[in-house]
Amino acid sequence: MTYHRQDLEEMESANCVSWEEMKVFNDAVHGAMPIPSLCVSVIDTPQFQRLRFLKQLGTTYFVYPSAAHNRFEHCLGVCYLAGQMVSALQKRQPELNIDDKDVLCVMLAGLCHDLGHGPYSHMWEIFVKKVNNGTSWTHEKASSMMFDHLMKENPHLEEEFEKNDLHEIDRIFIKELICGPAAKEDGGTWPYRGRPQNKAFLYEVVANKKTGVDVDKWDYILRDGHSLGIKVTFDYHRIVQFSRVIPGEGENASPQICVRDKECNNLYDMFHARRLLHRYAYQHRVVQTIDVMLIDAFVCADKYILYPGSNGEKLQLSRVHEDMAAYTHLTDEVTQRILLAEGNDPQLIKAQRILTNILTRKLYLYVGCTHHEVDTLDAEKLMKAMVENIPQNSQLTQENLSIKTVKFSYGMGDKNPMEGARFYSKKMPNQQKVIRKDEVSAMLPQSFQESFCRVLYKNTSEKVLVDSKEKKDLLDAKEERDLKDAKEALTAACKELNCRPPMVDSWPSVLTPVKTDTNMKSDVPTHSTAAKHITFAKPPV
Repeated sequence: MTYHRQDLEEMESANCVSWEEMKVFNDAVHGAMPIPSLCVSVIDTPQFQRLRFLKQLGTTYFVYPSAAHNRFEHCLGVCYLAGQMVSALQKRQPELNIDDKDVLCVMLAGLCHDLGHGPYSHMWEIFVKKVNNGTSWTHEKASSMMFDHLMKENPHLEEEFEKNDLHEIDRIFIKELICGPAAKEDGGTWPYRGRPQNKAFLYEVVANKKTGVDVDKWDYILRDGHSLGIKVTFDYHRIVQFSRVIPGEGENASPQICVRDKECNNLYDMFHARRLLHRYAYQHRVVQTIDVMLIDAFVCADKYILYPGSNGEKLQLSRVHEDMAAYTHLTDEVTQRILLAEGNDPQLIKAQRILTNILTRKLYLYVGCTHHEVDTLDAEKLMKAMVENIPQNSQLTQENLSIKTVKFSYGMGDKNPMEGARFYSKKMPNQQKVIRKDEVSAMLPQSFQESFCRVLYKNTSEKVLVDSKEKKDLLDAKEERDLKDAKEALTAACKELNCRPPMVDSWPSVLTPVKTDTNMKSDVPTHSTAAKHITFAKPPV
């Protein structure tokens, strides 16, 4: 591979380590990515290589055939972008005292931030919380645990860290960058231990809790759009180029990464791109249907698929996340283990049948969805109303129904993510500035979150085991009656709960209002001019 002089100069300007200790990865999204040798040592471990076998978008691959990329390349991309961002601030503002250790730690956090994901990514987190009711487990916590396990299982990394002058406090810093502070110090206002408050801005690079503007989001928006064929474009290079750290106002205010005011629309484009990906890919109706089916299969197979833990104990699926030695071997391959498992237990057979139905495209049937004001209706309330409105003499039961709450937002719930963002002007580069929404455009969203309930009919028929056409016809007829009854129950429930009647899955959006009318009488979604750089292919159905 040949590099131009400018490319080499940029690589050498990455001050975390010398260019001689870099390894260059060729990436489909970012091109040549120089990665420090310490990061490469972390990459070359079984715990990190596991990410090669976790689809970045989980079951979206069943809908978008090209969405085959994995957590592995995403983590490399976040590592690279983290280095670009912190190195730019280091070079632009030497008064911040960003040292090479800071750059390296932030890059390591970007590299390891998704170590804790399970099979099919976010779907696994839903399964764990469903089976372990009340658990506070998250993939971020698991990433921190896996990082510790990775260090323990690869003792040569201790020496590598020492060579780079990284010690226990730096490892604490890396884990804080991934999942936040372990606990707030009593009597203190600064909850972090890894770095003092004057370096608070470093905590905004990988996972920005204030605004959501972070390198993790930059990479997955661009990488997912590339693999999905949804051409999403915003210019993160300009955000890096026009970012400055400016002290906050007030006694305990922390310094914050601020962006030049002229880049405000660029940030809105980024959030709009994120919403489009959620709408057309991540929360696609068929994607979520397959998610529900996979979770049902995992629940049924829970106690039959075991992974060996660190103390020799065999852990069932819903407990594998408790032991990182077992978790290291848990990948998307778990579905094949279920399909190949031997046994005559009805629950295991049911799990295998569900997975077979996914592979043969015999999916749960779609009943409808209802739109409602955010937080005014949940799946439990709608289910109760539907069950009460099932027609008499119907064979439809609650066990045949599944309701999924869907929320679309700009990443900060019902809040405008830009409310927490701070800007600066050309004339006052060292003073934080707030930009109100009405100063940007009259065509920006009036609401920043919308909510739906999708209802599915679980056609739990035995058709895959039936060898007679007559029996199949009878089962088909039952499904048809049940589906009709489910739609009637949903319509009645919507009327009873004073929410919109069932709609098809192409909804009018409150997040892209071209009109100020919030009643949204049109059934055709419109798109804000904030997406002037965004085009997308027609999504599959």
